[in-house]
Amino acid sequence: MTTTLSAADVKKLRDMTGAGMMDCKKALEEAGGDFDKAVEVLRKQGQKLSLKRADREAKEGAVIALTSANRNNGILIRLGCETDFVAKNEDFVNFAKQLAEIALKNMPSNLEAFLALPFSDGVSVAEKIAEQTGVTGEKMELSHYSKIETAGGEGQVLPYIHMGNRAGVIVALNLEGPDYIEAGKNIAMQIAAMRPVAVDKDGVSAELIEKEIEIGKEQARAEGKPEAMLEKIAMGKLTKFYQESTLLNQAYVKDSKMTVAQYLQSLHKDLTVTAFKHIELG
Repeated sequence: MTTTLSAADVKKLRDMTGAGMMDCKKALEEAGGDFDKAVEVLRKQGQKLSLKRADREAKEGAVIALTSANRNNGILIRLGCETDFVAKNEDFVNFAKQLAEIALKNMPSNLEAFLALPFSDGVSVAEKIAEQTGVTGEKMELSHYSKIETAGGEGQVLPYIHMGNRAGVIVALNLEGPDYIEAGKNIAMQIAAMRPVAVDKDGVSAELIEKEIEIGKEQARAEGKPEAMLEKIAMGKLTKFYQESTLLNQAYVKDSKMTVAQYLQSLHKDLTVTAFKHIELG
């Protein structure tokens, strides 16, 4: 069955990746119209992609990051709406903050449990969101909830909001105290800017590692490298992936001469990140 692609689909992929129009068209055809798969096709061809998808596809709404007074816990939510007009409305942002406060107070296990929590007067969070949808005339959706709880109350969780509630981060450090609050903010800004997939390479899923190795092999094959060398080349590319895509191994954005891990160790030899959560509109 032939996939029907519109010019808008091709342009969308071009905007997401920076690849040429014809390359985008062919990649979408090969991927059956699936944008994520089309990006993989382009990467396997060895194309250099800008991957600005999240910025260009951003839906409207507000991201809220909160931590408890003792900084032992942190939550991150995304409340979506349809237009920028509603997203910037003070009442909408305050409503999102109310939801975040409920999440922080209760620390529900998942999004479903969060939606079932009471908002007020016997009305659940889910019902209140539906009610607000009627008030604004726009669809509202609580589309993301995540949390970090420090183990045994050790360490601290710090929040960061980026671009006026369009993105947010919570990051957990293993050491407590005010001396490391600025460091936590710096690391949260790093996460918002560089979008790491895990704290360190040990946190990268086996599925993602397998995918990166396959992409590395396909890239090398496209460059005409001998089959016997593909595995070695792919492993080298995987090492580079770890450097670029895992937080502690990334170059520190405020001083690229050191990694994030080295920056933290410059403040205290044992200081490190134990967990982080990052979400943005889109």
